[in-house]
Amino acid sequence: MKNLHHLRRQYDHASLDLKDLSRDPITQFHKWFKAALASSLLDPHAMTLSTATKNGRPSSRMVLLKSFDHKGFVFFSNYSSRKGKELQSNPWAALNFYWDKLDRQVTITGRVSKISKRESFDYFRKRPLESQLAAWASAQSSILPSRAALEERVDYYRMKFKGKSIPLPPHWGGYCLAPISIEFWQGRPSRLNDRLLYSRSSTDHWEIQRLAP
Repeated sequence: MKNLHHLRRQYDHASLDLKDLSRDPITQFHKWFKAALASSLLDPHAMTLSTATKNGRPSSRMVLLKSFDHKGFVFFSNYSSRKGKELQSNPWAALNFYWDKLDRQVTITGRVSKISKRESFDYFRKRPLESQLAAWASAQSSILPSRAALEERVDYYRMKFKGKSIPLPPHWGGYCLAPISIEFWQGRPSRLNDRLLYSRSSTDHWEIQRLAP
């Protein structure tokens, strides 16, 4: 087995204490997200989305955060994809942001639901033309006989919608994860990391606890 101990580094970018936090986790997330945007990270809005089957078998993949507010965190996908099918049978999921240049992570858990068709369409029409065609052409997570078969489907829809406004695919749209917990993780030297967890105790109240690293 390849030993990777040489990749170890110290986390010494910053610290995190209760007095540094907003009482509202969305406000705190916005503060950290602004810092991530201001850093040299390539995709600060990239996040790991973890879902599970009805029987608890997990899967994870990277998706892009498209918006957030006090209702939750929004991303888009094919509803017939693996994650879509898992969310249909088990709507509980987790998001994780890792901003390595800041030695920070944010982990969010909650229940996922579809956003409205109107909201999905409003976002869809802002996408580049090729991305709109891709949403129609790709039966996400299904088995493809070849790359050429996928490209043929893109060409088919390019001709079908030529000169027309491309409609929202019935199998594609947005999801919103409504958080019940949000953990802010700040790397510290010697792996004595700061971990502060917001847990929703009621509709409009969050409790904050420090966790052992």
